[in-house]
Amino acid sequence: MTEKQEFTFQLFAPNNAGANLIADFNDWGEIPMTKTDDGYFRATVELPDGTYQYKFNVRTKSWFYEENEWKSIADPYATDVANESGNSILKLKDGRKIVDEYEWRSNDVPLPENNRLVIYELHVGDFSGGEADGFMRGKYTDVVAKLDYLAELGVNALELMPLKESPGDFNWGYSPIHYFAPESSYGTTAELKELIDKCHGLGIRVIVDGVYNHANTDTPLAQIDHDYWFHHEPKDPEQSWGPEFNYEFFDERRGLRPARNFICDSIRFWINEYQIDGIRFDAARQIDNFDALRSFVGYSREMASMKPFFTVAEYIPPTPEVTEPEGPVESCWNDAFMHIMIEYLTGAGFDLERIKDAIDAKRLGYANATSVTNYLANHDQNRLFLKLGENGILGDEAYQRARLGALVLLTAVGVPMIWMGEEFGEHVPLSEQSNKINWTLLETDANRHLFDYYRTLIALRTSEPAFFTANVEFFHEDATRGVLGFVRYDDDGNAAAVVVNLSDDELEDYAVENFPEGRDWHEWTKDYDAEIIDHRLVGTLERRAGLIFVKK
Repeated sequence: MTEKQEFTFQLFAPNNAGANLIADFNDWGEIPMTKTDDGYFRATVELPDGTYQYKFNVRTKSWFYEENEWKSIADPYATDVANESGNSILKLKDGRKIVDEYEWRSNDVPLPENNRLVIYELHVGDFSGGEADGFMRGKYTDVVAKLDYLAELGVNALELMPLKESPGDFNWGYSPIHYFAPESSYGTTAELKELIDKCHGLGIRVIVDGVYNHANTDTPLAQIDHDYWFHHEPKDPEQSWGPEFNYEFFDERRGLRPARNFICDSIRFWINEYQIDGIRFDAARQIDNFDALRSFVGYSREMASMKPFFTVAEYIPPTPEVTEPEGPVESCWNDAFMHIMIEYLTGAGFDLERIKDAIDAKRLGYANATSVTNYLANHDQNRLFLKLGENGILGDEAYQRARLGALVLLTAVGVPMIWMGEEFGEHVPLSEQSNKINWTLLETDANRHLFDYYRTLIALRTSEPAFFTANVEFFHEDATRGVLGFVRYDDDGNAAAVVVNLSDDELEDYAVENFPEGRDWHEWTKDYDAEIIDHRLVGTLERRAGLIFVKK
């Protein structure tokens, strides 16, 4: 047995009358904790290095219990939790608390800047793992096994649905209990780090979905003193999913905002311990506090230091008010892009002005190249192929429209995001139950060709500097024939011109007027050199299809 060293357990519970430590190293007998003026209860014990389980017995101040009733709770700052018992897990090495002994290997690999991102959103439990069993939960190691696939696709960022410990064996994670402990049913803390580390080794950043509007009712803070951290009642009962953090409350006696401090502590931990590269702020409209969001974003960047860090808010309906330079976050999930494109792709006709709004978010008031995150589907929306099918659009026609949707997604201003499986035509309906994507679709020619088309577009989007800016100009508009031409460009002479035929008619010998300056243009998707004479491109435009011309 290693030498014993002193370790201090602490619990911040400023309004509570008493707290005791219980742990396996003391046969779960109570160890009194002493409260000091800073609001902490503390107990110091001598322990050898090892792994221990513990909880706190606290005299609760929460209004839904009897006054000063004793409640057994996990440590709100527990970095690992026993799945069945809910006990906090403590690991000691050299007398210090550690999460695990994982050694990072890819710290020196450069990662893409925010304006170069192509994001792939996935749910760990449904992405992969045990494909023969549709109900087997995927794990971190299963995502690792698919990293070669993601690298082949060319995406350079993963957006992982919530990873914090949540109730049940299968959960989307939007009802977190423990804000420092990763979901144990996905695997160990070291396996999560290995996933992030191997992503970094491939130049892929990892963005984590952060649920900071609300928590599960079983979260320890709610059991200690509900109204110290949370609003007494929900702001909007119809949009309430659990206790809502009270970011306005200021504890004058201690000079702090407890809810903000707790979330900042969690953000710091995930950046330092797991080296995440960004945060998606779930239900940001419900948070309804730009000052709090601004503090979270500023704190995140401070903790990330020299690393690029991406912050994006789910703010429905979307608005430029939530994005920089005036708003608190860098980017906003852009439901407007999705609705415009789905409306068109599912057969509602085309409106050039609305399509232009999808392509150029500046028309809607957004300022920067990263101010919007665009998508055709996400975890809250059914996939494009399902919506096409519901509108009677099937077979080759569905793939034709999916390719055009992908082209607009990956050439529009903003950060493109792909919901897992969208790139090869997955059509499984939305479900919060176990709902794995069907990898066998890639064995069919049509689905594989769609994957290859996405891969071709992503390769251009991540390598062509013209797409790294917010610059776009519409140079050709033909509402009668349904043709739209626009050019993306930067200040160094790089340019990519996109021509889309939005109509149901193939247009032969069509003249695209006002083509941008330059003679040496190469079409990217079909791989041929274009002939541009006097700013005029003449050729055949396939129905519901597009072409991308890149300056050589």
